[in-house]
Amino acid sequence: MAECHSTATPVDTHAKLSAMDGAPVSDATQYRSHTGALQYLTLTRPDLAYVVQQVCLFMHDPREPHLVMLKRVLWYVKGILFTGLHIGTGSITNLIAYSYADWASCSDSRQSTSGYCVFLGDNLVSWSSKR
Repeated sequence: MAECHSTATPVDTHAKLSAMDGAPVSDATQYRSHTGALQYLTLTRPDLAYVVQQVCLFMHDPREPHLVMLKRVLWYVKGILFTGLHIGTGSITNLIAYSYADWASCSDSRQSTSGYCVFLGDNLVSWSSKR
């Protein structure tokens, strides 16, 4: 994957994957290894929290469409290697919060996904993503 092209977004927002979609992957250990490494990356890259959580849902029985989603995350990471959270020193004039909820969106478990992020000026100060 060293020569792959990068992508602008880490996940296809229109795809709804199920646990039984597609054929099983040939090497589930490699899928789990890459997914575990991405979990550590979410500590410094909150933009990956949602998609890594989605990839982790299928670690027990990864399938080909799940592997495609994992590869897309890796393509995204390749494109953002030199970006990160910016903590500015400018004046703080506003507090902005964004939230998201998708009730019963998982077709397998009917569980919901929600998340939020809070900005103080231009600085991200808090975020959460959970299922």
